[in-house]
Amino acid sequence: MQSEAFTLYQPRRRETPVVFSSPHSGRAYPPAFLAESVLDAHMIRSSEDAFVDELFMSAPDFGAPLIAATAPRAYVDLNRAADEMDASVVEGVPRSPHNPRVASGLGVIPRVVSGGRQIYRGKIPLEEAEARIKRHWTPYHAALRQLTEASHSQFGQSILVDCHSMPHEAIEAHSRPGQARPEVVLGDRFGAAAARDVVDQIEAAFRRAGLRVSRNAPFAGAYIAQTYGRPSRGYHVVQVEIDRALYMDEAQILPSADFEAFRALISGVVAEITRIGRLQVPLAAE
Repeated sequence: MQSEAFTLYQPRRRETPVVFSSPHSGRAYPPAFLAESVLDAHMIRSSEDAFVDELFMSAPDFGAPLIAATAPRAYVDLNRAADEMDASVVEGVPRSPHNPRVASGLGVIPRVVSGGRQIYRGKIPLEEAEARIKRHWTPYHAALRQLTEASHSQFGQSILVDCHSMPHEAIEAHSRPGQARPEVVLGDRFGAAAARDVVDQIEAAFRRAGLRVSRNAPFAGAYIAQTYGRPSRGYHVVQVEIDRALYMDEAQILPSADFEAFRALISGVVAEITRIGRLQVPLAAE
């Protein structure tokens, strides 16, 4: 299923409560947006989770849907609340109480890309910001909500795997001397977004693939985990951050020579996660 806001890859038959989401892999940059930015067409992609949707593209083969954004994160960030507006970049927006994400320039309409590089020369009209939210944010979250609720209705619970990538330098900056850097960071908002046994099994799937895994540091989960994760009601969200250096040339924003091999490895992880979902289904839902 294709829309202006997302592409939805559906399995022939839903066989698991697991849903995969890739909200930051969009790469359809509107020409007008590029024209009003101070960044060139390459530099503006630095905050994009490039190729993450491709890494998880096998999800429908294992009975799980994958929803992937079309709009890039630099244009509108689907992992932020619609009201996380930055008065420094959107005209007519009042300054709100301190919000760390907005203050750092990473609101729903981002002010910066990776490295703190400014996107705009000045501010954009509020009407433009609201139009982006209406065209992209609202339909994406309506579809995501429908997918998670369908899982819960059919299987008794929903397990949302929120797929992202992280710059290699971000891991280096948060690693302790002498300690091996994690290659995957799982975020469950310190237990608030997913039950421990769900996270344990997802972590085990990545570890069995030979990847080093940590939890909640430096990424614990943002808006999607915070909003959709209600483990006490059977709604689980686990944010997955994968080191970009494992599968791409970060400077060139191109797949590395090992991309296909790594995608096959992640496909094996996806298969395991969907089996975890089947095992988690309550007997009453069978």
